[in-house]
Amino acid sequence: MRRATDDFAHEPVMVNEVVELFAPVPAGAVVDATVGGAGHATAILDAHPHLSVIGLDRDPDAVAAATERLAPYGARAEVHHARFDALADVVDGPVSGVLFDLGVSSPQLDRGERGFAFRNEGPLDMRMDPTTGRSAATIVNESSVEELAQILRDGGETRWAMRIARALVAARPIETTAQLAELVRSAIPAAARRTGGHPATRTFQALRIAVNDELAILPGAIDDAIAALAPEGRCVVLAYHSGEDRIVKQRFNEAVTGGCTCPPGLPCVCGAQPKVTLVFRGARKPSAEEVARNHRAESARLRACQAVA
Repeated sequence: MRRATDDFAHEPVMVNEVVELFAPVPAGAVVDATVGGAGHATAILDAHPHLSVIGLDRDPDAVAAATERLAPYGARAEVHHARFDALADVVDGPVSGVLFDLGVSSPQLDRGERGFAFRNEGPLDMRMDPTTGRSAATIVNESSVEELAQILRDGGETRWAMRIARALVAARPIETTAQLAELVRSAIPAAARRTGGHPATRTFQALRIAVNDELAILPGAIDDAIAALAPEGRCVVLAYHSGEDRIVKQRFNEAVTGGCTCPPGLPCVCGAQPKVTLVFRGARKPSAEEVARNHRAESARLRACQAVA
C-alpha cells in the first residue's frame, strides 16, 4: 500500500543549523509554518525532547505526508492545513519557536502535474494549494502586458520582463509548462541564453511567487511569528529568493528596534521597545558539502532572531 510520504520525500535544507538554533529555546511548541514533508520537524523532535511541533502547510499533499511522518511522535506533533499567514489563528498562546522554510519543496518541483517546473511537462498550475486561487495559466492568459511584466520584475526577471510579457501575450493561449518555457527561451536574445542556466528559470519563479502571493503575505506572517514568541523563543527563516530575504531582514530589523523612529546614532526618545535581538548578524549560507549533495540548497539564506526576555 502506497503511503503519503512515498510521494513527498524532501531533503531539508541546513537541517543541522536549524536544529542547533532551537536547542536553547524554552520548553514548549515550535511552529513549523511550512512543514512540507516534516524533515525539519522530525529532526527538531528527535534532537530536543523538550519541544513539540505544530506543523502548518497549504499543500494538501504535504499535510498528508507530514501527518503520516509525525504520527509516531503522538501528542508531541500536530499538523494543520493552513497558510503560514494563518499562524495567529492556529496557535493559542506563546510558542518556543517558529520556523519558516520558504520556497518550493522537491516533490512540488519534480511532479509534472503540479506545474511548478519546466523539466517535467504538465499543466501550467503552480498553486501550492491546488484547491484554491488563480493558477499560473490564468495569470499568463488573462493579465495585460504591463501586469505580466510587473509580475516578472517583482519575481526577479528584471532585464527581459517586458520582452517576455509581450511574447507571452502574443502566443496565447498558453497551457503547459513546456510551452511556456519554450516561449520564454525564444523571447530572450540568443546571446543571453548561453549563460546563467535555463532562461525560463526566473519567469517560472516569478509566476510561482505571484500565484501564491508569497511576497505579499510574508511580512505580516513574520510579524505574527515574532509576536507569538515566548521570552527567549526564536524565529528562524530560510529564504531562497532575494525578495524574500529582503523582507525577512526588514521585519527582523524593525523588531530589533521596536519600530524606533529616532535619528540613527542618537539615543531613543520615542519610547520604542525592542522585541527581539538577532541571534547572529547577516545571513548564513549552506556549506559547500551540502550544496554539492543537494544543489537546491545553494540559494538558501538563514536568519534568526530571539525574543527579548
